[in-house]
Amino acid sequence: MEYYRVTDWRTRAESLGHSLGVVVGAFLVGYVLLNVTALALVAADVVTVEALTEPDVPIPPTVYAAVTVAQFLGMGVLGGLYLWWRGDIALFDVGVPDLRDVATTVVGFVVLFVAASALTVVIGLLGVESATNEVVEQGQRNPRIFLYMIPITILLVAPAEELIFRGIVQGLFRGAYGVVPAVVLASALFGVAHWLALTGGGSRLTYVAIAAVLGLVLGVAYEYSENLAVPVVIHGLWNAFLFGSQYQAAAAMV
Repeated sequence: MEYYRVTDWRTRAESLGHSLGVVVGAFLVGYVLLNVTALALVAADVVTVEALTEPDVPIPPTVYAAVTVAQFLGMGVLGGLYLWWRGDIALFDVGVPDLRDVATTVVGFVVLFVAASALTVVIGLLGVESATNEVVEQGQRNPRIFLYMIPITILLVAPAEELIFRGIVQGLFRGAYGVVPAVVLASALFGVAHWLALTGGGSRLTYVAIAAVLGLVLGVAYEYSENLAVPVVIHGLWNAFLFGSQYQAAAAMV
């Protein structure tokens, strides 16, 4: 394992350009499919335009689930198309988890929980209000959305995001800079990418920093296990835990 490496400028430029292109392309394709699905549901009279455009009109959980599925399917498809175009699936390793991978998953989840808790305390002490993820805002209006999101995040969100950020982006940066810069750069992009899903008047930088820390834990877990399934499972379980917690809190207030 090369923690640091120096390659030619062409390799470094290619890794940066391809990484940015894959991330932007994944979100664009996901956004297009999300909107196509939304328009199809409006045309079928499943949902009104107001529910999709007005912030004060709640979106039905089934509709929110459908557009989310379309979005992350699009992201996953873009990642697959990039690998097909590149003709190189050696950017990442994936396989059936063994006992070592299971142990890494458990440790990674615990580390993530401790890191997130510590950041929450620090942010509270600083008196900074973090921005809110759009799914949390919608779920607070209709808690059932959180329940729909649990299987979606395990089966689609985590695999798609890990394919893009840990599998492709981290793999490209690893080849150009080594393991440590790859984990840091991929985590930074992961954090910045979550800026797009934020709402509210809180600090967006705070939320981005939290997402970047999540990316660091996932990146380290992947490099240690050399199995993309490990960060996928950690990511999926972490999001499921958050949605379950949000559901309990929101349901108690309804």
